[in-house]
Amino acid sequence: MTRSDVVALTNRPLLRRAVVPLAAFGGVVVAGVVGFVVLGGVGAVEATFWLADPTSIELHFAGEEGGSETATKAYALGVTVGLVVTGLWVGETVLSAAFGGQVQEELRRMQTDRAIDDARDHVIICGYGTFGRTIADRLDGNGEGVVVIERDEAEFEGALAEDVLVLQGDARREETLREAGIEHARTLVTAIDDSNANIQTAITAGQIAPTVRLVVRVGDAMYEPLARRAGADEVVIPEVVSGERVTESL
Repeated sequence: MTRSDVVALTNRPLLRRAVVPLAAFGGVVVAGVVGFVVLGGVGAVEATFWLADPTSIELHFAGEEGGSETATKAYALGVTVGLVVTGLWVGETVLSAAFGGQVQEELRRMQTDRAIDDARDHVIICGYGTFGRTIADRLDGNGEGVVVIERDEAEFEGALAEDVLVLQGDARREETLREAGIEHARTLVTAIDDSNANIQTAITAGQIAPTVRLVVRVGDAMYEPLARRAGADEVVIPEVVSGERVTESL
């Protein structure tokens, strides 16, 4: 497994959900080994073996008398109960995730992340609202590579359901743009319904990848000069474009 796979996996909801029961199970294991070392006077390897085979404790203390044997056996009983309880907790988490479709969902997300890592000469679309979705559909229909960045959970899940290469995050952040492959992209389209956010994204993208083509959406003509200064190669005002098309059809 590569480092990127590990990073992607640690960011997944499924793993975050399993962290607590796994940590609890690991804590019981550590506590058991340490307790056996102190109470039984054995090494860490033998103490670990006692976790798997508590009957070895009886053999160890054969022929010996004293409180340490009783205390060790009582401690072993507590550790065994702890292992059973936390083991069931881990199992319940895994099974509920599997039957709830979370495992398949996590695998699909990891496959999507891998495909994004391999993307080259693609178009990055920031925002999967009506404007961004329309552009993505047209480009995909033309056989062009598309990677979408979407911050909203509902829109992100919708894009995943449509088999779009999408990652969840804030497009204004450098790490998000790098995850989308900005350094290997051909064009970046800022399609968010927020002129300031689009301009900020363009500035960040231009600093990371000076050669990428920047298409910036703004909501009003007053933002166009600012978008140009931010490095936009093309500024789009959807309302103006729609009005021009309507006029042409009259």
